Amino acid sequence: MTSANPPRVVRLGAGAGYSGDRIEPAVELATHGKLDYLVFECLAERTIALAQQARRLDPESGYDPLLETRMHAVLPVARRNGVRIVSNMGAANPLAAARKTASIARELELGGLKIAAVTGDDVLEVVRGGGYHFEESGDAVADFDARIVSANAYLGADPIVAALAAGADVVLTGRAADPSLFTAPLIHEFGWRFDDWNRLGQATVVGHLMECAGQITGGYFADPRFKDIAGLARLGFPIGEVSEDGAVVITKVAHAGGCVTEATCKEQLLYEIHDPQRYLQPDVVADFTQVRIAEEAKDRVRVAGGRGTERTGTLKVSIAYVDGYIGEGQISYGGPGAVARGRLALDIVRERLVITGVDVSELRFDLIGVDSLYGSTPGGVCAGERGLEPFEVRARVTGRTGSRSEAIRIANEVETLYTNGPAGGGGVTKSTREVVAVQSVLLPRDLVKPTFEIVEV
Repeated sequence: MTSANPPRVVRLGAGAGYSGDRIEPAVELATHGKLDYLVFECLAERTIALAQQARRLDPESGYDPLLETRMHAVLPVARRNGVRIVSNMGAANPLAAARKTASIARELELGGLKIAAVTGDDVLEVVRGGGYHFEESGDAVADFDARIVSANAYLGADPIVAALAAGADVVLTGRAADPSLFTAPLIHEFGWRFDDWNRLGQATVVGHLMECAGQITGGYFADPRFKDIAGLARLGFPIGEVSEDGAVVITKVAHAGGCVTEATCKEQLLYEIHDPQRYLQPDVVADFTQVRIAEEAKDRVRVAGGRGTERTGTLKVSIAYVDGYIGEGQISYGGPGAVARGRLALDIVRERLVITGVDVSELRFDLIGVDSLYGSTPGGVCAGERGLEPFEVRARVTGRTGSRSEAIRIANEVETLYTNGPAGGGGVTKSTREVVAVQSVLLPRDLVKPTFEIVEV
C-alpha cells in the first residue's frame, strides 16, 4: 500500500526589503534555503524617481545601483540550486537591467539563462495627456508638467506570470506592487486563476509579510529589554513555505540570526496597512481581517485566512516631481552649557537669514538629541531625564527654497558659526539637495499595457 503524495509546497525567499539592503542574507538563502524563488523587493516611490533621473543622464542606467553586485553574488548559486529570481531591480530601465544581468551571466560563464524584462509601467505620456488630478491634493497634474520627473503605474502579477511561463530564470520589473512579486510565482506554480480572489487575497498576505525581508525576522522589531533579538548582525531573511491553498509557514535558515515569532509576523502584517478589509492591490482587493497567525515550532509561524474580492478597474500611478531644494547645515557643541550655546547658534542663523534676505518657504531649527523629534515641550523629555542636559548637542538648520543657490546660502550661514558664533563649535557639515515629491493618480487599467522581453544568454 503506497502513501499519498505530500502536499506540494513552493518555497519563496526574500532577498531584499529595500534598495540598499544587505546582500549576504540573500546569498545564504540561495545557498541553504532550498528555495524555488528568490525575490528582491527594492523599489520605493522616491527610488524610482531617482532612477528615472539617472536614466536621463545615461540611457543604459536607471536600474537599481546594487543590481550588478547582487547578481554577481547570487546568480552562480541560484543557477546551481535551480532558484529562479524575481525582482523590481529594473526600476526605471528593466531592459537595461536585463542586458546587464545577461552580461554578468556571460562573464560568470552561466549559459542557457533566460532573463525577462517586464515593461509598461512607465505611463508618463499617458498621464500628461489625460487631464488627471492628484488624489492627495486635488491639484491638476497639468499644472506640474514642467516639473514632473516620472509617472509609473503599479503593475500586478500578470506580466511576471507570463514571463515565468515563457521560461524566464530571472524576471526584472520596473514599478510593480510589492506583494505581486511574491504572488506571481505562486500563480505560475499552482495554476491559480486570476479571478480566484480568495487565493489571491491570501497570496497578498504572503507577499506583504515577506516584502520587507529582515523586518519579519527580528529587524526593526528589536527593542532592547522589551524585545531582545539575538544575532542581528547576522540577521537571516525570511522563507515562505506556501501550500496550494495559499497558507504559508514563515521561517528562516536555522543557523541565521534573528527569529520568526507570532509577534514579528503580527507587526509586519500591520505594517503600512490603512484599511485591513480593503487592501487595494493591482491583483485583488485583499481582506486581512480573518487572518490567523500561530506558532508551529521555533522559528516556524503559520499564517492563513487571507481573503479577497474583485480587483478595481484602476491602477495607482506614482508621479514624482521636483518640489524645490533643501539647504542644510549642522554644527556640534560639547561640554557644560552645550545646549545654551547650541540655541544661541540657532538664534544667530535665524536672524542672519532675515538680514541677508534668503528666500525660503519652510525653515527648521533643531538641536539634535534635545528637540529635533518631539519639540521643546515637556512631553518631549523622557520622564527619567527631565531637568538634565546633555553634554553634547548638534545644531541643525534646514530650509526649503525654490532654487539651489538659495539653499546653498542657508548651509553657508551655519558654516560661518565657526568664527562668528558661540565658543566651541565644530564638525560643520553642509548639504544641498533637490526635493523630489510624490503624489498619485488613478489610471484606468486598460490604459496600462505591460509586456515583457526575453534576453537570452
